[in-house]
Amino acid sequence: MESFKNVTSIITPLDEVNVDTDQIVPKQFLKLVQKSGFGKFLFYNWRYDEKENIKSDFILNDSKYDDSKILVTGDNFGCGSSREHAVWALLDYGFSVVIAPSFADIFFSNCFKNGLLPISLDQKIVEKLQQELGAISIDLEKQIIKTSSEEISFEMDPYKKKILLEGLDDIAQTLQFEDKISEFEKKSKIPSVL
Repeated sequence: MESFKNVTSIITPLDEVNVDTDQIVPKQFLKLVQKSGFGKFLFYNWRYDEKENIKSDFILNDSKYDDSKILVTGDNFGCGSSREHAVWALLDYGFSVVIAPSFADIFFSNCFKNGLLPISLDQKIVEKLQQELGAISIDLEKQIIKTSSEEISFEMDPYKKKILLEGLDDIAQTLQFEDKISEFEKKSKIPSVL
């Protein structure tokens, strides 16, 4: 997993609540076994009609948002099933950050395991950000969002912040304790696996 870098981008406003993981990436696209290739299926049923024609009224089909790295959306984002593919699709599409008033617990956890920054903010702040026309900047180290008119601080668990800043997936986190694991194995007479 790559370490998280500061992001400056226009936002993509998705004014929807209770967006579940089946809306983020529909079940028929879960056959891929690698983490890449899911971006083209992001919000598939909202982006395309039943004949696979682009729906011109969906936000991701507006070329103005093609290079956006920040999705600002509604309450309870990522609810539904626990599929990690939803996070993979957001990352593969190009998003680095999702801002919402709240996230489903498993989706929130999956974000950190894959390098996507989820930021929870008050509903009124989210609504204001959705109206922001210019680029905003997100500094994870300082936990600050800079808009054209203000700085907004956000909360972040220190360990989750470290995971993102250092690009530590689950395996890399475990390997930080390689010496202690080896020492334990020697004492326990368990054959080393490292």
